Amino acid sequence: MKTLPKILVTGANGQLGKELKDRCSLYAGFEFVFLSKEDFPIHHFELARNFFKTIEPAYCINCAAYTAVDKAEEEKDLAFQVNGEAVGVLAAICKEYQTRFIHISTDYVFDGRSDVPYKEDFPANPLNVYGASKLEGEKQALQLNADTIILRTSWVYSPYGNNFVKTMMKLMVEKNEICVVNDQVGSPTYAGDLAEAIMSIISNRHPDSNREAIDNQTAGVYHFSNDGVISWYEFATAIKNIMGSECVLQPVSTSEFPTVATRPAFSVMDKTKIQESFSIKLKDWTESLRSCIEKIKKAS
Repeated sequence: MKTLPKILVTGANGQLGKELKDRCSLYAGFEFVFLSKEDFPIHHFELARNFFKTIEPAYCINCAAYTAVDKAEEEKDLAFQVNGEAVGVLAAICKEYQTRFIHISTDYVFDGRSDVPYKEDFPANPLNVYGASKLEGEKQALQLNADTIILRTSWVYSPYGNNFVKTMMKLMVEKNEICVVNDQVGSPTYAGDLAEAIMSIISNRHPDSNREAIDNQTAGVYHFSNDGVISWYEFATAIKNIMGSECVLQPVSTSEFPTVATRPAFSVMDKTKIQESFSIKLKDWTESLRSCIEKIKKAS
């Protein structure tokens, strides 16, 4: 009897990790191993190597990250350790054990000064520590493991953890009026759709349980989000309409709503490459938002 190829998911308690866990039963051809940051702190390098020696995964989906964008300005060393150095080490360990490394990155590697959607090869120029640390992780991963697949995504939300959708839903119940930034635009990503895209990539590239049968022609950087371009204010308005809330939304400029870390004004990425390379169809952001809100309501 063949042993099933194993998929190791790090950062399993985060938004993407939990969405992958929700869907793992749909992929009977794989065995999943989910490890949280408590189980598997990726910056503990020898511990990471020991896990790989024991598990021998065919794939590693790295969902672990330091994601506190504003706090990263104060905790630069920790952000770079988790998002930069640890990613490089994990990529190197994956190469050592012939494990295909799939790493999640961010639109924040760009400065938001473009007026056209960012392609994967557009020069990166992060505006904040978080973006710089994620860019460092990309560089180290590709340098230490040329077969790495990097998926940059943006404005991620889900029924899990802390995110814009859940925050807005809570505030719309508690407050009569909310101010929302209207001069930052991008594309939301439902973490469930990102999970399905990752599994589509893996399923298409792994015809059987032979761990040597990994197609290294698909290595490199890809962009993924839901389809559509909106501002945070438009995002909040859609949430309000789906909820049927009477809360009043006030559009404000970024200058009226300052944050510790500077955010890019334009976070729209070109997703042509991932669609053509893996035959992935993007869902419209409104469709995915409605689906997520329904799940949040059922869980409450």
